[in-house]
Amino acid sequence: MRTTLRALLATALLAAAAGCSVQDAAGDGDKVKVVIGYQSKTINTVTAGTLLRSLGLLEKRLGDRYVVEWQDYDTGAPITAKMVAGKIDIGSLGDYPLLINASRTQAAAESARTEFVSVTGYNLHGGLNMVVVPPGSKARTLADLKGQKISASVGSAGHGTLVQALERSGLDPNADVEVVNHQPPVGASQLESGGVQGYAQFVAWPGLLAYQDKARLLFDGSALQVPTFHGVVVRKAYAEQHPEVVDAFLRAQIDATRYLHEHPVEAAESVAKETGLPPEVVYLYNGRNGIATFDVTLKQPLVKALEHDIPYLKRIGDGFEGVDLGRFVNDSYLRKAYGAGYDADVASTENPARITGRDEVCGVDVTDPRTASEIWVSGTTTVPAATPTCLLRRLAAHDGPVRAAYVPDTVTGTHWFADKAVWLHDPGGDEHHRFLPFTTQEGADAYRKEHPKTEPISYAEALKAAAEGEGR
Repeated sequence: MRTTLRALLATALLAAAAGCSVQDAAGDGDKVKVVIGYQSKTINTVTAGTLLRSLGLLEKRLGDRYVVEWQDYDTGAPITAKMVAGKIDIGSLGDYPLLINASRTQAAAESARTEFVSVTGYNLHGGLNMVVVPPGSKARTLADLKGQKISASVGSAGHGTLVQALERSGLDPNADVEVVNHQPPVGASQLESGGVQGYAQFVAWPGLLAYQDKARLLFDGSALQVPTFHGVVVRKAYAEQHPEVVDAFLRAQIDATRYLHEHPVEAAESVAKETGLPPEVVYLYNGRNGIATFDVTLKQPLVKALEHDIPYLKRIGDGFEGVDLGRFVNDSYLRKAYGAGYDADVASTENPARITGRDEVCGVDVTDPRTASEIWVSGTTTVPAATPTCLLRRLAAHDGPVRAAYVPDTVTGTHWFADKAVWLHDPGGDEHHRFLPFTTQEGADAYRKEHPKTEPISYAEALKAAAEGEGR
């Protein structure tokens, strides 16, 4: 795994060096050029990538004197390589790739140094990264993959979660499993063909495979209770030369974040159109109470998470030299773009895009984000439910098509597809809390140990029981 990381970085750097430089390509008359590296299918970055680009918000703010070039990648490694070589000015990356970016650019010339200037989306518990297995796998916990092959993109956020999760499960990531380095689409194909027995990736790949019935969720990153997020880096030299571009980018990102909060379904449809992902999968992560919370501010728990992740990256491969976070984290550009509300918002971790409204079936208002659920009925219409039990009752009574139904894990709060969740029945529970969903079998098993009166129940059985009046 150490050799793989070194080879991966070396290959990416050579590829970057082969291209023309930003300085060389800057000329289009007197226009200023900005090159942006993003990951279209990594939908936790859409406010600095796919959605931002499709809405044209940056170009509107910059005007005709500027030329914006968008470069799309599957992972963060090539973005970092091109930033080191001065070929990309602004990039969006996951937390582990952010650290690799800082390490590589700090080790290079001062002109290559980058700064972390904003966040795209985050999950305070770690739910953006997951491990899935084939639907027919007998594995119930991560420990059951001992001696097996697990696909991951080495150095990615998904890889970092895998390493931490394996260690917590009592496994040595270097000796007890074989981590096979794949780009996300390749790893997905390998999982389906049987070439690997597990697949550790970042948003939105695990959700996509589960939605397509090509995988089952084995490990929810939320179980780690370690924040995970994606963010924006800029080349310091470029930012100093063109502060107006960085300011315009951050203001445009704020605009895109506001649009996503105010129009979550439309935003999901837009991202789906641009990426080819099913809109139902995009909405799982980016919708109301989605797995990702979109907020541009550089929150202290996220910076602390970077400190927490550094030792793991050092163990993943000896191509990582460490990071001086004091020289990397810089919110001065964002403070200027954001305005007077920054200090209040940077201290808050409340999701601005909450599920709210009236649950007509259970006759209560939807107020608790820990239980709030939602049905995407058809078109762009969504219906709130106060609890997963109320959602089941609504589904049982619904006559017509349903695009998707989303419920939060009973313990971690991670939103998941209702029909892919593991369900327990609590006969002694409150009338609105009789049916309890979990993202993984391991999570449901752990809950049963603490609540022995709960009983396993299939999704179909839970729907039938809800239709017959259980939980009323």
